[in-house]
Amino acid sequence: MNDYTKVTFTVTPTEEVATDILAALLADAGFESFVPEENGMTAYAPVSAFDEEAVKGIINNFPIDGYSISYTAETVEGEDWNAEWEKNYFQPIIVDDKCVIHSTFHTDVPKAEYDILIDPKMAFGTGYHQTTCHMIRAILGSEVQGKSLLDMGCGTALLAILARKCGAERVVAIDIDEFAYENALENITLNNTPDIEVRLGGADAIKESDCFDFVIANINRNILLADMQNYVKCMHSGSVLFISGFYTDDIEVLKEEAALHGLRYDGCAENNRWAMMKLIKE
Repeated sequence: MNDYTKVTFTVTPTEEVATDILAALLADAGFESFVPEENGMTAYAPVSAFDEEAVKGIINNFPIDGYSISYTAETVEGEDWNAEWEKNYFQPIIVDDKCVIHSTFHTDVPKAEYDILIDPKMAFGTGYHQTTCHMIRAILGSEVQGKSLLDMGCGTALLAILARKCGAERVVAIDIDEFAYENALENITLNNTPDIEVRLGGADAIKESDCFDFVIANINRNILLADMQNYVKCMHSGSVLFISGFYTDDIEVLKEEAALHGLRYDGCAENNRWAMMKLIKE
């Protein structure tokens, strides 16, 4: 079990816009999981990836004025992290009365058309974050029955599992993190969707022979900008790309990059400054 560095941030004043921006910056610095707290946020990074100088740089160069940020750090064993998460943070989630996400230890789970079991361990993607909810709604609102779908940066494989339960015929899930890869396999087994193919890697794990009707990527702005050209290579004319993991302020630069690769902007969804875009290959 991988050990993690637990960093507790105190943000004054405690406002969601500040903690969301802090989480986005920390994600680029190797942090993997974030839990809102009354006075700020707790963030987790693998011990091997924790860079205290990077954390100090983020705080010293925080892009919004008027906030004071301090932190404390400690090392926690992976098993302790999982126990803390399961007991205190992960509760059943229901999206639009159509999809319920819960874990094996939950009781009194609400009923919904799509029931998904997720034991998240340290992988991102439980449905709590606005970006994941955006993607859930995108899948629920699309005609994926009998189609093929690629889930880039799959984390827990929640979105891949939902797509398969919605009738997608071929589903491939890719994540660069080995722990996420293992967790995705576990959750796929829990949900009796063994025909989902999971690959370990980044955009390099997309094969030349791959061609998908839908590509979903809930990652972050920088990776989306760098890898969009790779997503397009595995799409045909009319394929749909859903991207999320970025702020509304990033929409225009992502639209410009998409246009360079023959992708037509077809709308977006927004919630608390987090955005999701729909793009169609011409």
